[in-house]
Amino acid sequence: VQLQAFGGGLVQAGGSLRLSCAASGRTFSSYYIGWFRQAPGEEREFVAAISWSDDSPYYGDSAKGRFTISRDNAKNTVYLQMNRLRPEDTAIYYCASSPGIVTGITRSDEYDHWGQGTQVTVSS
Repeated sequence: VQLQAFGGGLVQAGGSLRLSCAASGRTFSSYYIGWFRQAPGEEREFVAAISWSDDSPYYGDSAKGRFTISRDNAKNTVYLQMNRLRPEDTAIYYCASSPGIVTGITRSDEYDHWGQGTQVTVSS
């Protein structure tokens, strides 16, 4: 499984960005694709995830009401639309895949393949 995250950049507070996670290497019919982020000196934080089989979205507290996760089957790509961005959203954003969730979708150890990360910087 290969994952490539892109779409990060510099944006002013209140602005929007759309991150993309392009997946390849196998079929993902039963997988979950998640987004995590990590700011300097902080632990990796769950942002959102989506079930490839039924499109169910899951959001961390920081993303609820502002971010939307979606997928495009034809392109094997998962998107994270981020609106009303805040300076505290500044982090490296990673996408990851999980073949199945056992203990909790927010746990990073549930995900066995990770993309390289894309930097999101929100200026105040």
